[in-house]
Amino acid sequence: MGVVVRRASIVVVAGILLLSCSSPEPRPSPSAAVQQPTSEPPPASPKPEPEPEPAAWAVVPLKRYIAMWNKPTDPKPAFVFDSLLPGVGFGRMLVTAERGDGSGGRWLKLELPIRPNGADGWVRDDEVQVVPRHDELVIDLSNRTLTHLREEKVVDRFRVGVGQPQYPTAIGTFYVWQKVNFDQWYGPYGIYALGLSGFSPVLSDWPGGGRMAIHGTSDPSDRGQQVSHGCIRVYNTDMKTLRTLPLGTPVIIRR
Repeated sequence: MGVVVRRASIVVVAGILLLSCSSPEPRPSPSAAVQQPTSEPPPASPKPEPEPEPAAWAVVPLKRYIAMWNKPTDPKPAFVFDSLLPGVGFGRMLVTAERGDGSGGRWLKLELPIRPNGADGWVRDDEVQVVPRHDELVIDLSNRTLTHLREEKVVDRFRVGVGQPQYPTAIGTFYVWQKVNFDQWYGPYGIYALGLSGFSPVLSDWPGGGRMAIHGTSDPSDRGQQVSHGCIRVYNTDMKTLRTLPLGTPVIIRR
């Protein structure tokens, strides 16, 4: 058998962002349901598990194809990840754990920008360049707020639009995978967009495979409302302050 190569969906302008377009109304893909857990239903009143804290750094692969292991102790890699991000180079990914290899090197656990949400893999540290991170975004779906933290101190906090009940915004720890500039105040996606590593939990038949994004809006009434198909809508004036966030910035979305 040949080597399995896994790729992130290409984040084209229409691809990462159509989740929050108000029309036309999408049809959930049957394949989306297949990707949901098939285990027994949860208890009637489950307690939400705390989200893992992202590590203090991200990584940039040193080459396009990097071998990924399911576990550092496995005899061979499980697959090869294609890290090429068109127009950017090699994508930056978030580190979620590390462990020594017994000979002075390290294994790093990376969250991958592919389905299903939370997919990960281990990579040797000599395959990547470690990049410290300083920023973090926390999105609270209950309060419908986005908080920008730098070195654990609040920089900004905005009211934002979130997913409608039938098209919920996915919860979990994600990161900024790509940035797209529009400079269109009244366009459907505002002046700017941050494509995320995560995907809609119910939509997959959109260009880009249903990838989520944080993007601008010219409509101030979107703030604090359930208005999108899963993306986070940020008023354009507020979105300007997020332009400089680097790739790999953690985005924690919680209820």
